Formats: sequence, structure tokens, C-alpha cells
Amino acid sequence: MGRMKTVTLPLEGLTAYEFGSNVAGPFAGSILAELGARLIKVERPEGDDARVWGPPFAEDGTATIFHALNRNKRSITVDLKDPAALDALKRKIAADGDIVVQNMRPGAMRKLGLDSETLLALNPRIIVCNLHAFGASGPLKDRPGYDALMQAFGGIMSVTGEEGRPPVRCGISVIDMGTGMWCAIGILSALLRRGVTGKGGVVDAALFETAVQWMTFYSADMQVTGKSPTRHGSGVRGIAPYEAFECDDGYQIVAASNDRLFFKLADALGHPEWKSDPRFATNPQRDAHRVELKTMLTGIFLREPRSHWQTILDDAGVPSAPTQTTEEVLAHPQTIASGMMQKLAGYPLSLIGMPLQFDGNRPGLRSSAPALGEANDEILKTG
Repeated sequence: MGRMKTVTLPLEGLTAYEFGSNVAGPFAGSILAELGARLIKVERPEGDDARVWGPPFAEDGTATIFHALNRNKRSITVDLKDPAALDALKRKIAADGDIVVQNMRPGAMRKLGLDSETLLALNPRIIVCNLHAFGASGPLKDRPGYDALMQAFGGIMSVTGEEGRPPVRCGISVIDMGTGMWCAIGILSALLRRGVTGKGGVVDAALFETAVQWMTFYSADMQVTGKSPTRHGSGVRGIAPYEAFECDDGYQIVAASNDRLFFKLADALGHPEWKSDPRFATNPQRDAHRVELKTMLTGIFLREPRSHWQTILDDAGVPSAPTQTTEEVLAHPQTIASGMMQKLAGYPLSLIGMPLQFDGNRPGLRSSAPALGEANDEILKTG
């Protein structure tokens, strides 16, 4: 990997404190760190649970998931049951903190005296972001929650997977990381407002609310049809063909999302008669006959490997892509050319960078995930 260019990052000069564990809070903090904030991760003496969420573990014995979510941060350990240590931390945050992001159990920050009201009284410019499970209000506001629970409770599992099969969780922590992104968006918006008013404030985000928000068009569908949406496997409701088709060596996604693209697909596959077939002439008709259409297309795609169909469809101007393994993604020339994979000298892992560039430069990997409490002397023993 080439050396990353030195870039002035948008949040340089700002200090953020993260009371985050597992995925959601640390992901929010990682975005702030990637954008240049001095991110101080406050951990219990035993550390973030995610440090031992393995196997697999990196060479230092820390779980790979912790490395992925906590790059570019500093770690301090504080016994929050110790009144003197807690008071010192509170004064430290009030003195130099710009941002606090937390996903502790409901009510925990208030019991510690680190809630938004207390911190804003000490420093009116501070921005406090609370990452809740169910929300800041409502009958479930005091309940804890996790990604899988919210994928179920928020309806996402009802539209994921194949009809008639058991519920399927999205393979990535889409609710945790999605909520972390909403936290970052809220914090950035509050910083912009602070630049005008000089005042900080409170940002609230919630796993459940993120799950509900992801259900946008399914919610609209249900209100119009009166029916709960169904599962479509790799496909999507209302568009056909727009799903994965089995080939000789794997699966290829074909996205003929309008009539023009379907007509190109029909010609490319040697079936121009499909264009005038009343079952397939328009998208609503293709959607109504999607099972028949999929059977016909699968019979064709099974004859050749994915690379063959990629070439055919590229030449025809029909969007398509092979379903790739993680190994294939990381080895692909596009991934390599993008510079998304970042590595520090002597560090055992390459980590995926931020999918943003500023003036043509991507924020780089400045430091690996911190050892537990590695910044105690530097941060806690300074004024």
C-alpha cells in the first residue's frame, strides 16, 4: 500500500469522548475519528465487550471486530464506581470536550452524573449524542436492545430472506452501524448549528427508529395495499427481473429495472420475442409473471459461468454483477484501485477506510485500535 497523503480533516481540533461498547456507539465514534476528531474512548477497567468477541482474534489477542470499529482512537480506563475518578473525568470532559457520544444502558449516564443536562450546565458548547435502543421516549424507552432484536422488532426480518423460510438476519450489523451513521449526521448538524449560535445541544438516535426508517417504502406499500410486504430473496418487490440468477459457477445479479433494459436483456439472450410477449411487455406485467420469467432466465444462465454473462450483459448495457465472496471483493481490482483497504506498517490487518474523499483524498488509517487504557497517563493525568 502506498503512503496516505496528509489531509486536513474536517473535525481536526475537536475532542470527542465515546462511552461506547459493542458496535453502534463505537461505529459512531469511528466516524468522528475518521473525520479527524481526537476521539477518546472511555472504557471500563475490563474493557469494551467487543475486545473479546471472537474468534477470530488478531495477533495481539484482540477480536478483529474491535480492531475494525476502533481505529484512530485513544483508550482510557475509568472505574465509574469510584467517585473521585468519575468527578475527575467529568471535569476533564467539561474542560476540553466538544462531543460526547454514548450507548450505555438506559439511565446509566444520568446515574453517573454524565447526562446531557449536567454536561451542558458545565459546558454549554458541548454536544451530547445519546444512542438509545428504543428511543428517548415511549413505553419501551428504558429497555436495552441489540441489532438482531431490532431487525426483528422493526420489521426488517419480515422482508429479508425467502418466503416460507425461517427469519433471516441481514449478515452485517445494519441497524447498529446505521444508527451510528445517524448519530454522526446529527452531531455534524449540531456542530454546524453551534458555529452559528455558539451553543451545543442534545442529539438523540435509536436502534429501533433506524430500523423503522429503513422500512420506508415497505411502510408506504402496506398503507396502500393493506397487506404486509412479503420476502423476495435476492430480489425486490415491484421490479422484475431484478435478482440473482444461478449460473454455472455461482450467482449473477441482473438488474433490468425498466422496460428499456429488459428489451436489451431479451435481445442479448437471443429472445427478442419476449419484448412483445404480453406477460413481459411492461414492468407490472413482468412483476405479475416473475416466477415464469425467473424460470426461463435461470434455464439460460445455468449454461455458462458468471464471467460469460458479465461480458454479454456489459456489451448489451444491462447492469449486472456477480455475487462475490469477501475474498473476491478484497482481491478485486476496483477495491484495490479505490484505496479503501488501508494498512499501517507492522499492523497485522488491513482495515476498510471511510467511503468518502475530501478534495480527492480519503481519510487515512492514522493509528490502530488502542490497547486498553493506553492513554491513561497522557489524558487522565493532564489538566
